[in-house]
Parts: sequence; structure tokens; C-alpha cells
Amino acid sequence: MIEGEQASLVGLPPVDPDLYKDSHPITYKVAALAFRGDNLDRYLMGRQFMVLLVVFVIGQCTSPLDPTVDVLGLPSGVKFVFLDIGLATIVFTCVLGQLTTQVNASHCMIDFANNYFALFTLYVAMTIEFTGVMHSAYLIQNILAAVSGKPIQSNEPPKTGFTFAFFWGRVIMSLAILGFCVTVVLYALLNGYTSVSVKYPSISPPLAVVLLFFFMSVVGCLEGMQIAFFAVAKIPASERGSGVLARRLAISCSAGMDRTCQAS
Repeated sequence: MIEGEQASLVGLPPVDPDLYKDSHPITYKVAALAFRGDNLDRYLMGRQFMVLLVVFVIGQCTSPLDPTVDVLGLPSGVKFVFLDIGLATIVFTCVLGQLTTQVNASHCMIDFANNYFALFTLYVAMTIEFTGVMHSAYLIQNILAAVSGKPIQSNEPPKTGFTFAFFWGRVIMSLAILGFCVTVVLYALLNGYTSVSVKYPSISPPLAVVLLFFFMSVVGCLEGMQIAFFAVAKIPASERGSGVLARRLAISCSAGMDRTCQAS
């Protein structure tokens, strides 16, 4: 639901809500809340925390206590790949828990969100965002906007008074939490206190830190591209800007979605 609802909400803004107000009343409620002000951005931030939390819990539930135990009589090399590295859990979670719902939601956006669990998920995601744990991301957004010279587009009036203080107070709190978390992780990596040093002793602590930031960068790019593709696929070609590479990617994305629709 967390993955599929994202596909629905990112693709629904261009669709007139009156078209599904009577036929899909719950989707109308979800859209009315998600598209009010900047709630969609708030949902995306809270939803990201939910995804990582669930994925980490799944990883903890399926990680083997002893990867050397006998499993279906498989050779040690196969057990290392599927159990120790976790390929079995990755494929299982990706196909059944993420891709299935994303594919369905991207083509049946209105139908997918027409249930109270989608509405509940939206409220939970926005509640998580409201806590301010991840508000440091807004600081990065503001810095990038200032550097690029492109103002942040908002559907809400500028923050003033208590709203302004409350917002930046949560940003400061988030920076403190982020700094503590980064310190703990880097300290553990550099001192060999993580499973990387135990399972893969050939990977030195400095290399583990480099790999951490590398894979985090890859994940960030993939997450951003996913949201961009879902949104751009629903925007008319005349409104997609003038960037050559961006337009080519948008055309490829749209063509791929059309072929999938025809195949299904």
C-alpha cells in the first residue's frame, strides 16, 4: 500500500477530481487531503520513512542467525547468495511487496486508492512528517533552491510568526537527530562494529564508509527519478520543458507505460 499509494498520488494531480467524486468517494477523500496545500510533499517525506522502516524490519525478520545451516540441501555458495547476502528476501519483497502494487497503481490510480487503508496510510505518513524528524531535508531543499536560483513552488502562503518558528525549530531538531545518527553510524563503521566487518573482513572500515555513501547516493537518485517519472508521464508533452535529456526520458517513460497497458 505504501508503494502503490505513492504511484497513485503522484500521478493523480492532473486528473479532475470531479471525474471520480461519485464513483470513487474514498479516493476523492484521499486526493482532497493529499492535494491540499503542500500535503503531497509532506506525504512523500513521511512515506519514505515508512518504507525504510518496513524494509529494515523485514530484513531483521528474515536475516539468518547462522547462514551455514542446512536449507533444502543447497550448496554453500547458493546459501551465501540467497541467505547471507539476502537475495531471496530482496526478490521476495521487491516483487510481491513493491513492484506488484506499483505496477497496478500506476495504471489504476483511482481504483487503487479507493479504500480506507490508503486513507489511513496517508494520515500516518503526514503524522510522521509533522514530528519533524526529517525536516533537515527541507533545509537542503532551500539551499539547493538558493544555489540554483529557482524558487520553491508552494501552494501555501509564506510562513510567518509561530508557523515560521515551529517549522525552523523542527529543522534544528532534525539536524541534531541527523548529526547524532551520522556520528553513531560512522563511529561503528570505522571501528569495525558492524556486520560488514564480521561477514566481509576483506572490506576495510574506510571502504565501508565509501560504499555506504555510494549506495545512499544511488538510492537517492532512484527514488527521485521514480517520483519524477510518475509525474512526468501524466503531463502533456507540451508542458515538459525544453531539456533535451529530460524530454527523451519522458518520451521513453510514456512509451514504456503505453506498451505495458497494451500488453495487459
